[in-house]
Amino acid sequence: MTEGTGKHTVTVITPARRWPALRLNELWEYRDLLYLLAWRDIKVRYKQTALGAAWAILQPVLATIVFSIFFGKLAKVPSDGFPYPVFAYVALLPWQLFSFCLGESANSLVSNHNLLKKVYFPRLIIPLATVLAALVDFGVAFVVLLILLFSYGIVPTAASMAFLPVLVLFAIAAAMSVGLWLSALNVQFRDVRYTLPFLMQIWMFATPVVYSSTLVPQKWRALYGLNPMAGVVEGFRWALLGSAKGLGPQVWVSAGTVALLLAGGLVYFRRKESTFADVV
Repeated sequence: MTEGTGKHTVTVITPARRWPALRLNELWEYRDLLYLLAWRDIKVRYKQTALGAAWAILQPVLATIVFSIFFGKLAKVPSDGFPYPVFAYVALLPWQLFSFCLGESANSLVSNHNLLKKVYFPRLIIPLATVLAALVDFGVAFVVLLILLFSYGIVPTAASMAFLPVLVLFAIAAAMSVGLWLSALNVQFRDVRYTLPFLMQIWMFATPVVYSSTLVPQKWRALYGLNPMAGVVEGFRWALLGSAKGLGPQVWVSAGTVALLLAGGLVYFRRKESTFADVV
């Protein structure tokens, strides 16, 4: 704290509070840096690639083809009465947004260790910049989804499409609620980067991406919502496919889980923020 006393300036150094202020207003003050980091991530992602942004389309499309063959044709997994390719792609879209945001945000501080040691800025900007880069891929892949829906004669209602931005924010919040914890932990424990790929594989099959949540017994569905992505996927299927079962209880449980994890992640990230430059 700095106080002016006539011609002299007195600086008073006080210890950090037990519960640090989140100072979210700083994100707006440093918004130009946020855009620059996001644009850098986008350029680096597709630099010197033969297909460029086409990778954003190929990944979910190829995954949908594989899932349709093995789970739709061979295993005969029920798809709530919808064509299995559409059923799977609608779930893969938010899952890949979540997976990309979580993976990039978890490794963001370590990847930008040189930047952390040079100048002060809100460290929260680094994991947030990965979200903007992920939205580019999501937007490209979403166009393919619209084509797929119309080819099967499925037309989402205007009301459900209006709700879609909320679901996108839901998916991003789910990724950041875990990504903030992992990014701060990854600075101190580098095991996180090696554990994350295995965690994501298990997490995908614990989420109703290749199967319907109706396979989960009714009495366990609310508990199943403790998986944040269960609610996100169900929300996307409800909005884009007009799922008759509507928004089940797991969606609201997932929303509550995300809110708690995100609040805790913000506090934990801020508490550890002052040590990042020393430890990374």
